[in-house]
Amino acid sequence: MSVRHALLALLSEGPKYGLQLRQEFEARTGDVWPLNVGQVYTTLQRLERDGMVVAEGQEEDSQHKGYRITGEGEHELAAWLCTPPDLSSPPRHELVIKVLVATTLPGVDVHDVIQVHRRYLVELMQQWTRLKEDQSRVDLGFALVVDAELFRLDSVIRWLDAADGRFKRAAAEGRPALRPPLPKPRRRMGAVT
Repeated sequence: MSVRHALLALLSEGPKYGLQLRQEFEARTGDVWPLNVGQVYTTLQRLERDGMVVAEGQEEDSQHKGYRITGEGEHELAAWLCTPPDLSSPPRHELVIKVLVATTLPGVDVHDVIQVHRRYLVELMQQWTRLKEDQSRVDLGFALVVDAELFRLDSVIRWLDAADGRFKRAAAEGRPALRPPLPKPRRRMGAVT
C-alpha cells in the first residue's frame, strides 16, 4: 500500500492537516488499515522535500501545519493511478514456501500442513463474511476492502486445493512430490575458472 500516494490523493481535494489526513485515510479505507500519525508526518516531510506538497502557514508546530499538493504532486498521483503494479514475478508468499518446504521434510505429511492452513483460511473467510453482512450496507469503502480480502483468501484456498491434488496425483503415479535439490558442486580453493 502506498501511503505516499494515498496522502497525495487526499490532498488533491484541498489543503489538510496531518491529523485530518490520518482520519480521512482510515475512513476511506474502511477503517481496516490504521495509520500511525508519525508515519503521516514522516511521509508529509518526504513529500515536501520532493516538491510534491507544500506546507501552508508558518506554524512551528507540525501538527497544526496545513499541506497542499503541488503540480508535481498531481502529476505523480496521476502517474501512480495509471501505472499497474508489477506482478510479473511471484511474491515470496509464506504459505507457498511452507508447503514447498513441508514436501521434503521427513515425517511431515504435506496434506496435513495444507489442511491446517485451509481450515484457518475458511474460518477467516467466514469472519470477513460476517463483518461484511454487518457493516457493508453503510460503508462502501469497507465493503470493497472486505470483497478484496474474500477474493484473496478464496484464491489462496483454491491454490491449496490444487497443490493437494497435485501431490495426490504424484503419489498415485509413484512419483516423489518434489525432488530434493541436487547438491551444488563445490569449487576447490585455488581452482582456475
